[in-house]
Amino acid sequence: MEKNNRSIRIECPKLLITRNESDLQWLIGSPFFPPLTIISTFRCIHSGSSSPDFLKESEEIRTLLLKGLDVIGALIVGKSDPQKTAVTAVEAARNLRKVLSGKTNLENEEIIGAVADPDTGDIRFFVSENERSANLDLVNSVSYDANPEKFLWESGCLLLCQLPVKLPVCFPVNKPSDVEGIFSRAIEAVIAKLKDPNVVYMVEASNKASLDVVQPVILRGADLDFDTTAPNIEPLDEAAHSSEQKLLPCGHFCLKSKSTPHLFSAKNADILQVSVLLNRSEKSPKRSAPAVEYFPAMEETRLLIVDFKLEVLCYAVQGIPLMHAISKLIIPGLIDQLISMKQTTLPNLLTQHPELHPYHFCPPGIAHPVTVIYELSYGETEMKQVDARRSLHMRLGLPFDRPLLRIANSLDFSIKGRSSTSSTRKGSSLLKDVHVGIPSSGVSGGIVSLVQGSYEYYHYLQDGFDDSGWGCAYRSLQTIISWFRLQHYSSVDVPSHREIQQSLVDIGDKDPAFIGSREWIGAIELSFVLDKLLGVSCKVINVRSGSELPEKCRELAFHFETQGTPIMIGGGVLAYTLLGVDYNEATGECAYLILDPHYTGSDDVKKIVNGGWCGWKKSVDSKGKSFFLQDKFYNLLLPQRPNMV
Repeated sequence: MEKNNRSIRIECPKLLITRNESDLQWLIGSPFFPPLTIISTFRCIHSGSSSPDFLKESEEIRTLLLKGLDVIGALIVGKSDPQKTAVTAVEAARNLRKVLSGKTNLENEEIIGAVADPDTGDIRFFVSENERSANLDLVNSVSYDANPEKFLWESGCLLLCQLPVKLPVCFPVNKPSDVEGIFSRAIEAVIAKLKDPNVVYMVEASNKASLDVVQPVILRGADLDFDTTAPNIEPLDEAAHSSEQKLLPCGHFCLKSKSTPHLFSAKNADILQVSVLLNRSEKSPKRSAPAVEYFPAMEETRLLIVDFKLEVLCYAVQGIPLMHAISKLIIPGLIDQLISMKQTTLPNLLTQHPELHPYHFCPPGIAHPVTVIYELSYGETEMKQVDARRSLHMRLGLPFDRPLLRIANSLDFSIKGRSSTSSTRKGSSLLKDVHVGIPSSGVSGGIVSLVQGSYEYYHYLQDGFDDSGWGCAYRSLQTIISWFRLQHYSSVDVPSHREIQQSLVDIGDKDPAFIGSREWIGAIELSFVLDKLLGVSCKVINVRSGSELPEKCRELAFHFETQGTPIMIGGGVLAYTLLGVDYNEATGECAYLILDPHYTGSDDVKKIVNGGWCGWKKSVDSKGKSFFLQDKFYNLLLPQRPNMV
């Protein structure tokens, strides 16, 4: 059955199905968006013999998914009858929603059931109107948005609540079995306190980038409505509700306009900071002095202090009133996170309870953040943490050859003024990504393939060190190592010239007299250093003459598309760093994006680009001059991404 007035809206990178995809994916949407709007997909990774393990799935998705986002359907990859497969998808999504929400009845909620052909990738969408109806409606109208970030963040914002919780747990030494019940009651007391009429929630802007001073808003527990489902609310008129702070919209704290497209992202979203305060000094009609109650322990007792650092991130549209944002997003988020940490802590409560910490990530291909709770008692390279990240990569459809969910990748909300990724926390003064915004190469009909991620520009005379005339390969190596650092593959400091030389002596490639010398190094030496310091393997391409380099353009383009690392060009002449190629396969025309380490001036991007120290070079320019010499050989060093998460 088909209803012509329905339309599926896809606000995420176009759903591409391959044979390697999970056969079941959860479709993610939000009650704040138009019905049947999909903003991302999560893979189902816990399945039994005949159906998903809904309990395990719900435990992980409840942590990952921000409040304000929901599971709105499921997609199954398969060749079976589409209608029957869609029924299975709808039933799975509805069962997961029941476990996530704690409701047993979802009568009036529309659920999407999608079926994808594993050979063609074609997807058919069906909709179930409610739980009682056995019929599914086929929806043929499907639209894909080219700018999902704008859809999410033009009128969306984030709410952040950080709440340290310190729980004293006293239990009889001779009855250790009682500790679980005592601990659970302590958790329940904290949950009850979050809804106490006297609890105070203070809302303030954490990144207001304007001269306007917006005063914090105070809401009390008595002002909140815990029985109202957060509706899809249109922006409210602030002036009309100025006397009722609880009806102020979230947009009261948000920037009124975002003129530049790059501001539409989770990293640049408006953030509302919510603080939880307990008001113990309210006026009372009766005068009373402070009182202390003493409860003596009747038997030997042990005291445990359990520390939790809650950090909840929620998504909301700017029109939702603050009272709903707190009662239906922040408080449920705090409760869910507290219960999740409790379940993780309970098994080892009497021995060594884990150190748990929430982190928020916005990995590529997903327009909204996700939340992960890591156990910090394990190092990031220990197998327990590696396995946890690998599972998350599988769930989110992320590649397994790059670290995207390490702590260093997390969003940083500690700096007042703007959220940022922690790669900027180091505060390096070196120029980054100097190729961004340079003029085009001039190759007609070419396809541009570039370095993926950030790097720092190392060149002659930096750090007060004179390496002019011999240090170009060292500088190219430093740029390559900075790329691995900024992509969080390694925390190893970028080595100095002397440290590079020491590494080559340590592995037996050079004699001790090499240290402190001004001897050149080439692509092979660079590969030795990358292997020793970072454990990175490299591929080497040899060409006998500069005239042969255009024959390697297809291979170089493939490297940038799959590996994305900077390439060092060395050989019988000067060394360069290659950041990309612009290649027309039909005509064979090619240009090379060169980062030149021979630059000796100040770190001025305009001067560097205008001087041609970072720019596109053709094998033969318009004046007939060859950039790569005909009578010299070249070695190209292609570092490979480590297979790690």
